[in-house]
Amino acid sequence: MTQKLNRHGISVRAARNFALAALAADLPSPILADLTGMHRHTAIRWVAYARRDWAEYLAARAEDQQEGRR
Repeated sequence: MTQKLNRHGISVRAARNFALAALAADLPSPILADLTGMHRHTAIRWVAYARRDWAEYLAARAEDQQEGRR
């Protein structure tokens, strides 16, 4: 299917990667590996890539709130 779409100028790589990143953000790596058929190490890398780290955001927001109270 990918080859047919590519022949018509439709690239599916970006959409595929976005879909995998969305799944990896919501699923643990063993489930991602089972659902997609990828190797467990590959699933671990995708989950690490898509991990949402809110620490910096929360720290910046707390700092902004403190400055607003002064």
